[in-house]
Amino acid sequence: MTGTAIAMPFVAVTRTRCAAVFVVAITLLGLPLYAAAGGPTTASASAGDANTPRGVVQATTGAVINVLANKSLSTDEKRHRVEDIVYARVDFATLSKLVLARSWNELSEEQRKQFMEEFRQNLSATYGRNVESYKNEKVTIIDDHAEARGDWTVRTKIVRNGADDIDVDYRLRQIDGTWKIIDIIIENVSLVANFRSQFQEIMSQGGPTRLLQVLHEKNERGEPLKAPKAATDKS
Repeated sequence: MTGTAIAMPFVAVTRTRCAAVFVVAITLLGLPLYAAAGGPTTASASAGDANTPRGVVQATTGAVINVLANKSLSTDEKRHRVEDIVYARVDFATLSKLVLARSWNELSEEQRKQFMEEFRQNLSATYGRNVESYKNEKVTIIDDHAEARGDWTVRTKIVRNGADDIDVDYRLRQIDGTWKIIDIIIENVSLVANFRSQFQEIMSQGGPTRLLQVLHEKNERGEPLKAPKAATDKS
């Protein structure tokens, strides 16, 4: 497939900025989750394209860019609108299960709900700090391909003026007939794997109760989870 260049919010691959890449990309992170600014193949993707993994990335990014570029919106308004767009494309239940892995079974139904809420709140606070950092960087969709068990990967590259390019892959899964984002891989580092490592360490200190306590305390302090350090951390 041919690459498609699109404008994206600035995402630096460092421990403090990677976390924002997930959400304002999920951004989440701008997360490179956003794919397009103004082009007919991005912001105005057809309904058919929007039902493909590639189309999900393109359409979501187009909607986010429109919000980030809207100077009439306050920072809080941008944050809330981006959050609505992003979380409509992320399956948070699946993401939470993947992050906790086998530990998910140790949580009661009420604890699972609490975990998802605290985790979401932490990610939202992280990317919310970066909604004003849109600098018209470019993103190229390199290709997309099927993975094991029916998942799909959309490979992108963030092209920055005067800085090294950043490889960002989006893992999607079809859930109830709709393609949803379930992981973001930045410079070969999976955000799911990164958070899983952190949560497993916390769980080893006191199980689900300790995990929920730590997450809640971080949110009370406005302290983000640790972002992964990419293999090629050059920023």
